[in-house]
Amino acid sequence: MGIVGVGNTLAEAFEQAALAMTAIITDPERIAPELKVEIRCGDLDVELLFVDWLNALIYEMSSNRMLFCRFEVNVMDHRIEATAWGEKIDVARHQPVVEIKGATYTALRVYRDDDGFWHAQTVVDV
Repeated sequence: MGIVGVGNTLAEAFEQAALAMTAIITDPERIAPELKVEIRCGDLDVELLFVDWLNALIYEMSSNRMLFCRFEVNVMDHRIEATAWGEKIDVARHQPVVEIKGATYTALRVYRDDDGFWHAQTVVDV
């Protein structure tokens, strides 16, 4: 499934893409921001950094059995320092539709358009 994040900054685009990824699984409105998880990753290439970011989130979702609804991303010096807020999965309440396996390089693109907006897009395996 394809996801796209758009924002005034690169960080906002990454945050919006993470929210789009959550929306593939469940309605983000059903998730309470009860717990926070710190996420760090880095790569010299901005597109690979984007994939690393999404895969770090997927890892946290899988290993901690969590869903996230809010993200705060800081991008600096080819690194991401981020916080994701969410809660443990409650199947009855969250009604997850799919499990995301990983972010891919398919349709991977991170760019700034002529109006100054940042776009971050890729396909995730479900």
